[in-house]
Order: sequence, then structure tokens, then C-alpha cells
Amino acid sequence: MLFDSHAHYNDKRFDDDRDAVLSSMRENNVGRILNSCSSLAEVGDILAICEKYPFVYASVGIHPHEVAGLTDADMDALIKYAAYPKVKAIGEIGLDYYYDFSPRAEQKEWFARQAQIASELKMPVIIHDRDAHGDCMDILRTVDVSGVFHCYSGSKEMAREILDKGMYIAFGGSLTFKKAARPIEAASYVPLDRILIETDCPYLTPEPHRGKRNSSLYIHYVAEKLAQIKGLTVEEIERATYENAEKCFGITE
Repeated sequence: MLFDSHAHYNDKRFDDDRDAVLSSMRENNVGRILNSCSSLAEVGDILAICEKYPFVYASVGIHPHEVAGLTDADMDALIKYAAYPKVKAIGEIGLDYYYDFSPRAEQKEWFARQAQIASELKMPVIIHDRDAHGDCMDILRTVDVSGVFHCYSGSKEMAREILDKGMYIAFGGSLTFKKAARPIEAASYVPLDRILIETDCPYLTPEPHRGKRNSSLYIHYVAEKLAQIKGLTVEEIERATYENAEKCFGITE
């Protein structure tokens, strides 16, 4: 079955049919989902989804768009939420210099703080890195963490350092886009035992449904594209990425 390693089912775009969509996962070959978090305000809704659906897990963390004005009390709350049994990672955390919705100095400060918390808790991180590759890697070199770069957009050379650090690299719908030369090059390079697949739904809908709302029901397009790139069967990609995601997030049940 398929493991969607990064989704956002708490998003308002699922308000009208969230239960219907999630209830259809098993019959559509989706076995597990990791619902990623962008702000502490989302945590209650995310945990409620995890309670209702045994196959949905969570991360907790503050996205770089949301870090302006964070306090030490917010970090205390993050640590508290991380203790919830179905919370399997700290994220998504990182840097976003494309939109710059938060000042870059604050992005770097709170990314480093959250990465340090993950290290202390011995939890993996989910990294958001957009147009900030150098600063992102500089921060990660200072902290001992495992985890995954989600929706990878970096170079093959950067992928090598990520892999040397023992981390995973995830690819999503952008791998199927017509101008996907860089993701395809990276996916060709990353070994099969270090790749995850994801949707980032409701965002980044793969071809041929680009422009529509994304969901885990479309993750098979990512698996199929990755199988084509790797010269493997879709079943081999499903098995490997499922097992990789379980290892990355420490899911054993």
C-alpha cells in the first residue's frame, strides 16, 4: 500500500468532504498518512483527525510563514504536544525565502530552536526549504537530527549532504510536472531506501489533475512517476517508500 508522508487534512478545503475522502483511503490502496502541522493553532484539529482515523499520524511544528512573534511559551507548548502518542515528528519547520512572510532572522532563529527541541526529544524533523538551501543546511549542520526534507527542490549535491546526515528525501506532485528536470535529477540520484513520497495535499496536485484540489487519492501518480524514473515496478516503489516512511517516523504498530 501507499504511505502519504505529508498531507494537510485539517485544511479548510476539506471541510465539506473530509470524512468521505479519508474513509475512502483503504479501498484506494492508501495505508498510512502523516498529517503535517503548520502552526500551534492547528494542533487540536490535527489530533482530532488522528483520533478518528487509526491510519493517520501527525507532526507538530511551526512553519516558517508562521514564526513571527513566537515566544518561549510556544516552545513549551510544542514540547507538550509532541508527547501525544500519534505525534511522530517535529514539523514542518524550516525556511521559506520565496514568500518571506516572516522576517528571515526570525525564521532562522525559530527553525534552529525547533530543530534543537527535536534533537532533545529524539524525534525526526520535517523540513520545509524553499529558496533557502544554504541557510537551511547551515542550521542543520549544528544539530543532531534525523527526518525528511519534504517536497525536495534542491540539487543533487545538496541531496548528497542530506543523505550523509542520515535523512530521507521526499518527492511529491511536482515530480510529475512538465518542467520537473531538477526534481527528476534528484530522484534519480537518491537511493531507493531513502526516498519518501507525499502529496502535500491540498497543494501541489500531480499531473494529470494539476489545478484541482490534491488528496492522498492522487499519490499513486507520484509512485508511478518515481517507478518510471527508477526503472522499477510501481509495487517496488510502494513497498520501499512505505517501509522508509515507517522507519523515518518510528511507526511500528
